[in-house]
Amino acid sequence: MRGFLLSAALYALVPGIVPGTEPEGTVEKLDSAVVSTSRAGETTPVTYTMVSKEELRRTNPLNSLPMTLAMQPSVVSVNEGGTGLGYSKMTVRGIKGSQINVTLNGITLNDAESQEVFWVNIPALSGILSSVQLQRGLGTSANGPGAFGASINMSTSSVGSNPYGRVDLGYGSFNTFTATAAAGTGLMKSGLYFDMAYSRGMTDGYIRNAYADVESAFAVLGWMNQKNSLRLTWLYGDQHTGITWNGIDLDQYAADRRYNPAGEYYDQYGNVHYYDNETDNYTQHHLQLNYTRQFTESLLWSTTFNWTKGDGYYENYKAGGDSGDSIVREAMDNHYFVLNSDLRYRADNLNITAGVNLSRYDGDHIGKLLWNNLLGDSYDYASHHWYFNNGLKQEANTFVRAEYSPLDWLTAYGDIQYRGIWLDMTGPEDDQIPLDHSTQWQFVNPRAGVSFHWNPRHKAYVSAALGHREPGRSDIKENIKNAYVAAQAGITGEGVSLRPEKMLDMELGYSYMTEDLSLSATLYMMEYWDMLLETGRLTNVGYAIKENVDRSWRRGVELAAGWQALDWLRADANLSLSMNQIKDYVEYVQNVDDDWNMTGRTTEMKYGRTTMLMSPSLTGMARLAFSPWRGIASNSLRTTTLAIDGKYVGKQYLDNTMTDSRSVPTYFVSNLSLSHDFRLSGRSEHADERDSHLSLSLHVSNLFNNMYYADGWCWKNVMESDGTVVDGIGIYPQAPVNFMFKVGYSF
Repeated sequence: MRGFLLSAALYALVPGIVPGTEPEGTVEKLDSAVVSTSRAGETTPVTYTMVSKEELRRTNPLNSLPMTLAMQPSVVSVNEGGTGLGYSKMTVRGIKGSQINVTLNGITLNDAESQEVFWVNIPALSGILSSVQLQRGLGTSANGPGAFGASINMSTSSVGSNPYGRVDLGYGSFNTFTATAAAGTGLMKSGLYFDMAYSRGMTDGYIRNAYADVESAFAVLGWMNQKNSLRLTWLYGDQHTGITWNGIDLDQYAADRRYNPAGEYYDQYGNVHYYDNETDNYTQHHLQLNYTRQFTESLLWSTTFNWTKGDGYYENYKAGGDSGDSIVREAMDNHYFVLNSDLRYRADNLNITAGVNLSRYDGDHIGKLLWNNLLGDSYDYASHHWYFNNGLKQEANTFVRAEYSPLDWLTAYGDIQYRGIWLDMTGPEDDQIPLDHSTQWQFVNPRAGVSFHWNPRHKAYVSAALGHREPGRSDIKENIKNAYVAAQAGITGEGVSLRPEKMLDMELGYSYMTEDLSLSATLYMMEYWDMLLETGRLTNVGYAIKENVDRSWRRGVELAAGWQALDWLRADANLSLSMNQIKDYVEYVQNVDDDWNMTGRTTEMKYGRTTMLMSPSLTGMARLAFSPWRGIASNSLRTTTLAIDGKYVGKQYLDNTMTDSRSVPTYFVSNLSLSHDFRLSGRSEHADERDSHLSLSLHVSNLFNNMYYADGWCWKNVMESDGTVVDGIGIYPQAPVNFMFKVGYSF
């Protein structure tokens, strides 16, 4: 394995000497080459939307990227603490974060073990991105975990021609403060450029203990000429947040929707207290070095080396039990190395891209006992680990993609990818159950499609793609634990190995676009075999526990429209209708004894055809933007814009049994923003990038003060003594109407 990785790495780094003419390409081509590999082009038969830098900038400064993307088709976003800062997550077509492939400059951000992206670890991304492409479905070949519903391709690559600077400050409800500063040299005559940005966000949060103190930094040092581009990028994220993943039950919601039980304990007199360091803390450093070489106008090679260093911990108070009250700290310390190299050939009617991606993730999981009331203060806690285990995951990924246009109005697309994954786990977990496990997977993922673009206004496409995806560490870990508990009880046949999942994705799309009107429709069929679907339960650190489902599907239609009705009025809307079903769902519920200890046995419950959890059959959005003086004023009044939007999300079940008592009701939430720019200096009547501006904006979230919750989880057990089913839920209340004011200065 090591020899294979080394040989492949050397092959990727040395593209060979390619003869050709002198290039006439521009530095803009070289600058964007680092992210173009995983992105779809205008004629690629893939379902996607682009989010521009301008759209990212004008969103609520409090929002994380999932909240910023909330208005895109089939997207549902939620924040655990009830606002936009802190732990946020999103689904696309009902698919959760662990099945969404996320890349930054072509390098995956998904955690190699859980396959999740923890957006709180890299806050304020919207302020440093030049664009985001959101692909729905399997999309194009991408690095890292397989996309099983969507992929998000983010780019920081954007070199301007002039120096710039920007400062943004925001303050709002729940004592929320945000600050961002950015500056850059632009491309200098020597070919050098430098960009940097820093962001800080703090909030008390809406629910108790939902405070957040997050910061990020970004710096780029680069050099370009006509043939070469060398770019060093550093991205830093640091977050300190209160634990909010527990949620609350409906009785608590009715009594006090801002309540959060995290850290709660009772003293010897029965008085309630809250541990003051019930926190989650994590720091990440991403370092990327990219070299791009344009050999000829048709041939370009790009290679990126990435190193991500992450470490952090969560600390909480565990009350009660046979082992007494304890304060525990569960930590992670990991390194992630990636080598990504691709070669691109572009001619008049043929584009070919081939790439190699190699990665190695080495992660330690460390448990520390900080205090226990039975052991007392004199115990030497520092010298003992509660537990220690390691996960080593290595991957080799290669692909070839081609687009051929035999006619001006026709493009044929083909894409084939190989993924090899090797996983080794060693050491015990927090309950001292050994996790020693080694496995490997080999996948081949083909894609093909055709697009028709018979004139600039019309485009249609049809595509089919086959994808495979491996289980995550948490999925395997929980399975090992279940098998261990059953074996200790003398029971065999429990906790069988999880199977990789497979999906066939078929997409049919059409779009019509003029200067003032855009319309699009997408029909999709995502057919799953052995899908790893959430059960509704969470681990003790908030991960969703999954199980294989033999046969399931997501089928639906997505409609979107944008209309510049008048110079001062724009309307946008989208609607998604879907069926997200399991053919024959069988639930295996853990049995417990009268003391709530697992017995190692499960009870089988058959439900037939059901709807998948957290997969609304209807979502929709509408937005109106008014700029009343755009056509009649010659001063800064032209920039005044009032925008109002609304998002509707249909009913969502918390597990796969379609039980009303375990569900999230439909909800509708609206937001309003008012913005105005003052042009302070400039050379022309109309603002351009050389002007200096003072901008003011007011953002009102949940405009109509809707008291709703947008996410949740559930649990269920069977009492082995009498077969009684007992269950419960946890939900995440969202904040009522709240405000954010922002002032910015740029030059």
